[in-house]
Amino acid sequence: MDVLPATGPDPLTIGRRLRHIRRSQGLTLADAAAVASISPSALSLIENGKREAKLSVLSALAAGLGIGLGELLATAAPSRRAALEIELEKAQRAGSFQALEIPAVRTGPRLPMEALEALVGLHRALAKVQAERAATPEQARRANADLRDRMRKRGNYFGEIESLAAELLTATHYEDGPITRTVVDRMCAYLGFRLVHTDDLPESTRTVTDLGHKIIYLPQPDAGQHDSRSLALQALGHVVLDHDVPQDYSEFLEQRVEINYFAASLLIPERGALTLLRRAKAAKDIAIEDLRDAYAVSYETAAHRFTNLATRHLDLPVHFMRISSSGVIYKAYENDGVHFPTDASGAIEGQRVCRYWTARVVFDQPDLSTAYQQYTDTNSGTYWCTAVIDRTSAGLFSVSVGVPYADVKWMRGRETTERSKSRCPDPTCCALPPADLAERWEGIAWPSARVHSHLLAAMPPGVFPGVDQTDVLSFLDRHSVV
Repeated sequence: MDVLPATGPDPLTIGRRLRHIRRSQGLTLADAAAVASISPSALSLIENGKREAKLSVLSALAAGLGIGLGELLATAAPSRRAALEIELEKAQRAGSFQALEIPAVRTGPRLPMEALEALVGLHRALAKVQAERAATPEQARRANADLRDRMRKRGNYFGEIESLAAELLTATHYEDGPITRTVVDRMCAYLGFRLVHTDDLPESTRTVTDLGHKIIYLPQPDAGQHDSRSLALQALGHVVLDHDVPQDYSEFLEQRVEINYFAASLLIPERGALTLLRRAKAAKDIAIEDLRDAYAVSYETAAHRFTNLATRHLDLPVHFMRISSSGVIYKAYENDGVHFPTDASGAIEGQRVCRYWTARVVFDQPDLSTAYQQYTDTNSGTYWCTAVIDRTSAGLFSVSVGVPYADVKWMRGRETTERSKSRCPDPTCCALPPADLAERWEGIAWPSARVHSHLLAAMPPGVFPGVDQTDVLSFLDRHSVV
C-alpha cells in the first residue's frame, strides 16, 4: 500500500491546501472527487483532515487539478487564514482540550477573521498555562503517586524487564555471584558500548551517553565500585529498554523507575536471588542483609530488589521506605496495606513519618551499625519492620522493609520484643507536642523554618528535568574531538 513519507505534511494541512486549490479553481466537491474516482463525501473527509488519503489518490487529485504533487504536499498552509484554521483545529482535537468538555468552534468561512485570531490566541495561552502547571511540584507529586499506584497493582514486578536482563546475562556468560566490573564491561561491549570515567561530567548529570559514538561517560569512581556498576547499568537500561526522549515529567519518572529496575535485576539476578530467598523462606530466616552480602550491593538496592520478588514469587506483601533523620519520606512503596502519610494529591514524598515507626525509631538506637527490628501497631494493622542506617554525604537516612504481622513468621528478627504504637494521622500521636511542654513554651518560642526551595519552585525545565542541556552538549563536543 502506498503511504505518505513520515516527514510529510499532516493530513489536516494537506486537506486545507487541497480545499484552497479546489475553490480557487471554482470546482465543487463533486467535480474534484470525480477526477480521483472517489465520492464527494470521501473528499470532504480528506479536506477536513479526518481521513488520511493514499498517495495514489493525492496523485490523481493533483493531476486533475493541474498541479504538481509537490505543491499539494507542501508543508506550509496556503494562506494565513488557513494556517490559523489548521492551528485551531489541531488545538480543539487535542486530548487536553477535549477533557475540558467545551464545545469546539467550527472553522468555516462564516467565522470572522478577528474571532479566529482570538480563539487561536486563547488556545496558545491555554497551552502555556497547562505547560506551566505540568511543571509545578503539585503535578510532579501527582505523577509520582500515579506511578506508585501502577507499581502496586503489578506487585512491583516487571516481567518484561526481568526477561531482558536474563537474556543479557546469558549472552555475556554470567553464571552466579556478584556482578563484577568486568561483567559490566562485558555487557557494555556486547551491546556495542564502552565505559569512560571522567572527572568533568556536567554537575546536573549522573552519566552522559553518546549514542553516536557508543560511549557511556561515568564519574570517577570516588564513591565506590558499587555506584559505578549501578550507574553504568542504568545508562545501558535506556538503550536496552528502547527509551525515547521523555515527553513529560510522568514519562521521565517512569523511565527512571525502569532503568533502576533493570540495573537491580542485573546486580541481583532473579534466578539466583530466588534460590536464596526460597531457601531462606523454607528456613523461616529471610533477611535483607543476606541478599546484600550475597551480591555485594548496598542495603537499599537489596531492599528494593526484595520488594520486586517478594510478592510475585514468595507471596509476601511488603512495604519499603527511605527516610531522612528528620522523618521525611524520600522513597516508599507498599502493597501490604500500610498507610503512609500523604498530601492532598496522594503523594507521600516529602511527608513526615510517625516518630514511633521503626524507620524513625532506628535513629534513636545507641548502635547505628546494626539492623533494628520492631513491631508497630497502626490504624491499618500491626507490622513488623527491620531498618538500617545509611550514612551519606547528605546526612543520615534509614532504609526499612516491613511485612504484616501474619507474615512475620518468615523473617529473621521476628523474635524482637521491641513494640510501639502509632495513632497517626491523629495529630495527638506525634505531630503535636505534649500538653505540658506546649504550655511551658507558649508564646515565647519562634523557630525559623528551613525553606525547601525545591518544594516551591517549578520543576526544572527541559527535555530531561534539571539537566543543563548546554553543559551536556558542550561536554560531548569537547570529548568527541579527543
